[in-house]
This record gives sequence, structure tokens and C-alpha cells, in this order.
Amino acid sequence: MIAIAEENTNENNERARKEENVVYIGKKPTINYVLAVVTQFNGGMKEVTIKARGQAISKAVDVFEIVRNRYLTNVKDKSIVTSSEELTNEDGTKTKVSAIKITLIA
Repeated sequence: MIAIAEENTNENNERARKEENVVYIGKKPTINYVLAVVTQFNGGMKEVTIKARGQAISKAVDVFEIVRNRYLTNVKDKSIVTSSEELTNEDGTKTKVSAIKITLIA
């Protein structure tokens, strides 16, 4: 049992390390996400990903543009990927939601 717990902890730590350079866009003010991206780069990350779904997509683009034009002018977009994701609502119905993933490199 201890080995299983250690294995799960290692998997969670590895997953957290992989996701630490991802900024998920939500309902907070845009500047919060801008600061999160800038903090990631200032902390030594060479690559940061901005992810958003639905109505937050426009805020993700705003974050990207503000970071690139005002704070870190040397940052470039590595890739911009759009997709659709299928979500299950509380009542069991499924809806498709647009998503965007913007990867920045220093």
C-alpha cells in the first residue's frame, strides 16, 4: 500500500510540473492572467501556455497581446491551436465548446 501511495504522489508531482507552465483563463480580471504569464517567464520558464474555453477565448487573446506588446516584447507565439471540446451539462446533455491554446516562447 505504501508503494502505491508513493507512486500516486510521484504521478501527481509529475503532472503538476507539466502543468505549472499553463495559465487557464477564467472570470478574473485580465491583468491577473497577464501577471501570471509574466511571473512564469520571470521564474525561468522558456515556454508558457495560455488555455481558455468559450467566452474566455477573447480574454486569452487579450492576455497574449498585452504580454507580447507591453511587458515581454521578446516573447513570440510558438503555436495557436483552436479546437472544440464536448462538455456534459448537469442535466446530462452534451454541448460543444470552442477552445484555444496559445503557446508562448521566450
